[in-house]
Amino acid sequence: MSATPQRHRRTRRLTLAALAVTAGAGAMVAAALPAGAASGGGAAKGRTVDVQMLSFNDFHGTLEPPQGSSGNVSERQADGTTKAIPAGGVEYLATSLREARKGHEYSVTAAAGDMIGGSPMLSGIFHDEPTVEALNKLKLDVSSVGNHEFDEGKAELRRMAYGGCHPVEGCFEYGKEFTGSEFKYLAANVTDEKTQRPMMSPTFVWKKGDVKIGFIGVTLEGTPDVVTAEGVKGLKFGDEVETINKYAAELNKQGVKSIVALIHEGGLPASGAYNYDCDVPGAGAGISGAIVDIAKNVDPKVDALVTGHTHQAYSCNIPDPAGNPRTVTSAASYGRLFTDTTLTYDRQTKDIVRTPVASPKPVNKVVTRDQPKAPDMTELIDRWNALAAPIANRPQGFIAADIPGRGSEAPEKPLGDLIADAQLDALAPADKGGAQLALMNPGGIRADLAYKAAGDEGDGVVTYGESYTVQPFNNMMNIVDLTGAQLITALQQQVSGPVNGVSPKILQVSKGFTYTLDMTKTGADRVVVDSVKLNGAAIDPAKTYRVAMNEFLAGGGDGFTVLKEHKNKLVGASDLDCFNAYLMKSTAATPIAPPAADRITVVK
Repeated sequence: MSATPQRHRRTRRLTLAALAVTAGAGAMVAAALPAGAASGGGAAKGRTVDVQMLSFNDFHGTLEPPQGSSGNVSERQADGTTKAIPAGGVEYLATSLREARKGHEYSVTAAAGDMIGGSPMLSGIFHDEPTVEALNKLKLDVSSVGNHEFDEGKAELRRMAYGGCHPVEGCFEYGKEFTGSEFKYLAANVTDEKTQRPMMSPTFVWKKGDVKIGFIGVTLEGTPDVVTAEGVKGLKFGDEVETINKYAAELNKQGVKSIVALIHEGGLPASGAYNYDCDVPGAGAGISGAIVDIAKNVDPKVDALVTGHTHQAYSCNIPDPAGNPRTVTSAASYGRLFTDTTLTYDRQTKDIVRTPVASPKPVNKVVTRDQPKAPDMTELIDRWNALAAPIANRPQGFIAADIPGRGSEAPEKPLGDLIADAQLDALAPADKGGAQLALMNPGGIRADLAYKAAGDEGDGVVTYGESYTVQPFNNMMNIVDLTGAQLITALQQQVSGPVNGVSPKILQVSKGFTYTLDMTKTGADRVVVDSVKLNGAAIDPAKTYRVAMNEFLAGGGDGFTVLKEHKNKLVGASDLDCFNAYLMKSTAATPIAPPAADRITVVK
């Protein structure tokens, strides 16, 4: 990341109703007068005013409460234990945000990307029009794009922003044309390769009265690594820090001194509990990952960072390049949390007062399900469900118990094994590609399969809507030739390289493929090469194997660059079709049991 020169300001003593403020390097220290004093309703305007910023990230079109462990948040208790709290669902998120805004004259709502894409069926089969409609009703003001905003390509993203019916499927509701987002989508670091201009607005200035706050929105520079090549065709993704610093300077030239960066890139807190304090024993000590370097190098002109992508919950203070405190927040995913931040705005300097004394630390709040549902969101869900019902409620198969996927924290996930088995089963026949094994990327598993019925289908029944929620991308399957040496390299790339070396991405593997992962070692050495076997026989580095994988992996996604070296590609059915075909082989009498998840031996 590019280091940023310290911004210098002339320091001077100011007096106003016993307020003493010292300004320097983008941070101010307030004394004598509390933040927002004399600025309440009906009173004369004070020197400062508190602006409430509500934020969330990685919503992924999750309109209905997410199922399984993905529908819980972990709360740390006073005795050090944790408990799971059911959370999420746009009916409850709407209620939470509306309640939070009460009593706040100045309130802005922002998001850090992945509002759409990877969505459950209710939104996904309608190309996320229901989600954009819901976000409009939530009164979202601004969001950065995330990598999943590009799942269907730049033209579809622009349609999400500006409206119009789907170019192939047309309008989904009779007599109604999709109007697009009422909030501003920002993509400062995404440029068109031909024009070299940002594909969407880079900044947005929120105004109310004499208060102005600028927002800069970026997605991770590595977006092309986690999206299909077709989704990012014709686009270039720039460095997050360089882009933010460039537009922070431009906003300053426009007279906008209060700036928030919306960054679809995140960190990994030491605890999964949403209320874990990542500033113990020191500021930012309890968080790691890409966002730490970004935060340390983003110009002090930027007053707060709202982040996402990692689906984690945190509220940290990571010092800016000038050494001043700056908040870095993330609200997990799926609308289970939102962050409530107080930005103390100084009317004279037009900047944010940045000090732990002047403003309370941002708080992540749980979107609990023991509060009233927002009636307008219930109506929205019911309306779209009625359109989806003929497809969504169709039974696809039967399971004997919960099969954890997205909600599992284990390297090998039972649902990952099941998906890989389904792909191998569909593509092993000679006329379907002759696959000998299948590999599945963990990020493509978007939910769990829950045994308990979500509707009236009955316990253990998997509906099309549920299978779609697990595999929503409709990635086409590729069956390719890889050498044994390339297979071993792919396994090593799970746990090595600039990204996967820090945060491993463990491929889910089909039955018969086994190996040992020794996490006491580092990098590529974590893969015990002699342990890699197919149906009990050691993998021969010189031999060629037929391997099934989705087009995302075959294109080198998630850092698996060696997989791009494949030969003799055959395009098969979609991943969802393979999954559904496998489910349909089960019956109520012979349901699918959760795989044992014993194909990868992990040494810790």
